[in-house]
Amino acid sequence: MSAAESNMSENPFFSESTLAFNMPPFDRITDADYVPAFERGMAEQLREIQAIASNPENPTFENTIVAMERSGRILSRVSAVFDNLKGADTDPKIQEIDNDMAPKRSDQADAIYLNPALFARVDALFRQRASLGLDPESLRLLEHYHRDFVRAGAQLSEAGRERMKALNSEVASLQTTFSQNVLKEKNADSVTVGDPSELAGLEPAEIAAYRKGDGYSIPLQNTTGQQPLASLQSRALRERIMEASLARGSHGGPYDNRAVVARLAKLRAEQAALLGYDSFAAYTVEPQTARTVSAVDGFLAQLSPPSVAKARREAADMQAIVDQEHGGFQLAAWDWDFYSEKVRKAKYSFDESQLKPYFELNHVLFDGVFFAAHRLYGITFKERHDLPVYHPDVRVFEVFDADGKPLALLLEDFYARPSKNGGAWMNEYVSQSSLFGHKAVVGNHHNIPKPAAGEPTLLTFDEVTTLFHEFGHGLHGIFSNVTYPLFAGTSVPTDFVEYPSQVNEMWASWPEVVKNYAKHYKTGEPMPAALMDKMLATMKFNQGYATTEYLEATLLDQAWHEFKPDQVPSDVAGFERATLHRYGVDFAPVPPRYRSTYFSHSFSGEYAANYYSYLWADVLVADSIEWFSKHGGLVRASGDHFRQTVLSHGGSVEAMDLFKEFTGGDPDVGPLLRRRGLDQAGN
Repeated sequence: MSAAESNMSENPFFSESTLAFNMPPFDRITDADYVPAFERGMAEQLREIQAIASNPENPTFENTIVAMERSGRILSRVSAVFDNLKGADTDPKIQEIDNDMAPKRSDQADAIYLNPALFARVDALFRQRASLGLDPESLRLLEHYHRDFVRAGAQLSEAGRERMKALNSEVASLQTTFSQNVLKEKNADSVTVGDPSELAGLEPAEIAAYRKGDGYSIPLQNTTGQQPLASLQSRALRERIMEASLARGSHGGPYDNRAVVARLAKLRAEQAALLGYDSFAAYTVEPQTARTVSAVDGFLAQLSPPSVAKARREAADMQAIVDQEHGGFQLAAWDWDFYSEKVRKAKYSFDESQLKPYFELNHVLFDGVFFAAHRLYGITFKERHDLPVYHPDVRVFEVFDADGKPLALLLEDFYARPSKNGGAWMNEYVSQSSLFGHKAVVGNHHNIPKPAAGEPTLLTFDEVTTLFHEFGHGLHGIFSNVTYPLFAGTSVPTDFVEYPSQVNEMWASWPEVVKNYAKHYKTGEPMPAALMDKMLATMKFNQGYATTEYLEATLLDQAWHEFKPDQVPSDVAGFERATLHRYGVDFAPVPPRYRSTYFSHSFSGEYAANYYSYLWADVLVADSIEWFSKHGGLVRASGDHFRQTVLSHGGSVEAMDLFKEFTGGDPDVGPLLRRRGLDQAGN
């Protein structure tokens, strides 16, 4: 065997991992392994697909649909690791590979879904589906594949298929460019401070974390709002931070995303038009639970007026404090967090900083997130130190079912770093499926600022809630119990995927859970009852702001993707101003949660024309919170019911049927309005 052949045989992606739960062998994986694995994996899958398409036997469910599910195992393994690590722990080589592979991977998908012979077999089975005697999950798999082929363009003419391939390739490249620009600018840009007196209001540990050389450097997180704005006393510095945040991707230079945004919107509109849809939004929403653009737009129109009205009332409360202090200015976006804390303190006699000593990371994780999961589902957790990880900060937990049997692995990656994308997310390194005998390996990723050495990790309540949220996604993967990997875990409509995660958020503020995890990091003493009561009383506080900033971003996402190809504007800032004004949400003190040029949800592809999903899911969540409250709250019977009706099915059952099976009825927007204090009784 030659040296080259030996090296190829050692590629860790070429065979299934022998580690527990088939966890990727991160200690053996190097950047040099990705390209050979992609190349071999794509070639292998194309041979398998060609064998299916050219099979002389009549198509059957097994020799066509199941055969496709079984194809491309090398490609699946390398894609799972690469796609996760390019967001969680990237480097210049991974970014180079991503740029090179994005169009090739798009071509790979097109070679499958735009293969006329393969589609002919799928279509023949689809037409015969009523007589095939398939079980419900298998029938759904056949229907799902047929839908995906049609939506990919399988019924287009040859010229149409070639045009679609070109569009797909360019879109894939631009989405990669957008994502990398956002990350590179986040790492390159920060707000520098020379005079430490400007940092007044921050905790000493925070100031120490910002220390860089002879000065200080405040990094920018992915959202428009920035954490230091709630504490910094210097209005001038707050303004600098907000202006820097809002300018990302739109002020010239190598990371400017304005042209990328406009081009992506145009290409997506052309993709949709080629397939016969009025807009990319219409194309995107069709397989979601919302179904139509008019349903989404109507929902957003219903929420916008009460949200903005509440935000204006909140702003008036803050302006009153500015005037009382003789500030001499009108409230601006960079003032909101700072003065909202003053309002909170005046109304409820406490501010957010009082909470952080009681939200130490390990207490929240073990005594909050894991505690609630054990009470609801009977599952237990054991930290493992014997399995390799991709970064020293990553922690691994084995999850055991109520009967003590191994269920899954959970990877927790808590801290922010330059190699990680902003935000928080869940992904799967191995998806559960009985077809392959796989249990789930899921990852939760966060961007919690890492404290100085020896200091505890103290969380904001938003970060606490995010821990519960992402673990809710994790449970969706952990409890998956399906046959086919296409349906595993979070493989559900985008506007349903946030539903289980947002349901799990409720336990972050459930009194029984809070009492168990909110312990002072120095003394171990529980949070005083009076402080806890004040915290819980503020759950509707600042919801006008929170809902409005989200709606603004959602409306931008929808508007970008409701254009026809020849209507897409090139003036990004002008488009944003006009859109927010048109929908009546242009309230300067509340900027969009994301501006277009750093709106990764929309322009990196994952949530394009789908960002409405969080609020859409929140309607289901509000109903579900009321259901849990009526059925004993944090009790095993309720948890098992949620697991059995929702979490275990993945995408193998129609999403809204799962919701109705759980709650026993249709969703209603009323509980959401009450929960956010946006109903007429809200203040």
